[in-house]
Amino acid sequence: MTDQTFQLIAIVLYLIGMVAIGYFAFRQTKDLDDYMLAGRNLKPGTAALSAGASDMSGWLLLGLPGAIYVSGLVEAWIAIGLTIGAWLNWKFIAPRLRSYTEVSQNSITLPSFFENRLKDKSRLLRIVSGLIILVFFTFYVSSGMVAGGVFFEESFGSTFLVGMLIVAGVTLLYTLFGGFLGATLTDVAQGILMLIALIAVPLMALSATGGVGPTLDSIREVDPNLLSLTAGGSVLGVISAAAWGLGYVGQPHIIVRFMALRTPQDAKAGRRIGIGWMILTAAGAIATALIGIAYFQQNPDLSLGNPETVFLLLSQTLFHPFIAGLVLAAVLAAIMSTISSQLIVCSSALVEDLYKIVGKKDATPKQMMILGRFGVLIVAVVAGLIALQQSSSILDLVGFAWAGFGAAFGPVVLLSLYWKKLTTSGAITSMLTGAIVVFVWGNLPVGDTLYEIIPGFAASLLVAVIVSLATYKPNAEIEAEFDAAVEQAHHAYTAPEKVSA
Repeated sequence: MTDQTFQLIAIVLYLIGMVAIGYFAFRQTKDLDDYMLAGRNLKPGTAALSAGASDMSGWLLLGLPGAIYVSGLVEAWIAIGLTIGAWLNWKFIAPRLRSYTEVSQNSITLPSFFENRLKDKSRLLRIVSGLIILVFFTFYVSSGMVAGGVFFEESFGSTFLVGMLIVAGVTLLYTLFGGFLGATLTDVAQGILMLIALIAVPLMALSATGGVGPTLDSIREVDPNLLSLTAGGSVLGVISAAAWGLGYVGQPHIIVRFMALRTPQDAKAGRRIGIGWMILTAAGAIATALIGIAYFQQNPDLSLGNPETVFLLLSQTLFHPFIAGLVLAAVLAAIMSTISSQLIVCSSALVEDLYKIVGKKDATPKQMMILGRFGVLIVAVVAGLIALQQSSSILDLVGFAWAGFGAAFGPVVLLSLYWKKLTTSGAITSMLTGAIVVFVWGNLPVGDTLYEIIPGFAASLLVAVIVSLATYKPNAEIEAEFDAAVEQAHHAYTAPEKVSA
């Protein structure tokens, strides 16, 4: 057998495994609540690995190593900012969001939570937030499809289109039928696979480059500044990279895992597992890029055409073809776990947050589930059409969508959970301000200097506070729910944890 045949066998086995998990989830999914939130019954370990795998898309194994390979350790500020942001998200958002979404009419989506939390009778808040989800997630899903196309193009010599269709097709299959549970269970398997690959590849590469000392010497021969966290980057550049952490609180596909936890106190164990996984995988991605610099410096006969494929080429060069195929499957895992989670959130936005407002009010659970699957299909097709353009790098597409969600939803989520005086008008104007500032700033020359999430988040937060103070009227029901949610979440910090994680 040829090397490529071994690798393809490993990839096919992985893809079959994902479809099998999707089928299992399909058998467990009975109604829309199951399809969208798995009955609020996720164990903390499942939620943590699922949130991590959903978060760390193809950029972790392709985009981030590529950026560090080109510019050095200064690009690691993205990973540092994200790790800090994720810890804060688990600590301060997870328990309160879990308790508040249940207290507030058992909300199963972020837009429905906003509407129920603020008692918005106009439905405008739900419509605006649902539309923002559809717009930015379409770009986000598109980035995953671009990553899938690049993966098959670089690994197996296929065309970009064929690679993109394989990734999109298999992901669509298990998401379409397995719903949130299918996406979550495949996330867990994918998260474990990513962790193993991101430990194995840099260790094997380090052995090939002669150990730590010779590796550092080879990197310095290329450029000593590659080992500096500040060299080659401006103050604004470092701040922009670290500011990725700001976006966590507004990412619907991540915080929906908090809503699906069994209890608020499960957030404690979830935080430890999730952040531990994140530190190990981020360190592995950074090490892969740096050791890759040394490896290709020591082996000038090998060429790396696209820096974003350094992880792929190292795995193919250093491992037996079948093992290399399993390592390559980890890249697919990173890509597909994020796409599936985002498709589910898009589906919920279409069905739970938009269709229920304008469509049939008496639709049966089965009809709503079918509509949810149809929503997944629509978003996948539109994202695929955008991906065909291949006009942006993976990291650029992810960065734009991440900033959009962080600025549009972050301040509203934060204030919803921690400030009684947030109003519907404040929330709507805040979302629109954040989304617009990100769109405009990202297309201005200054967008290359300062990441658009910073002005977007700041403007969104400021507008939310000013407009809310101007339109605030006391509401006994809102205040009672707020106090109940805070009290329930407080037990998450004081109650003993469940043994099962």
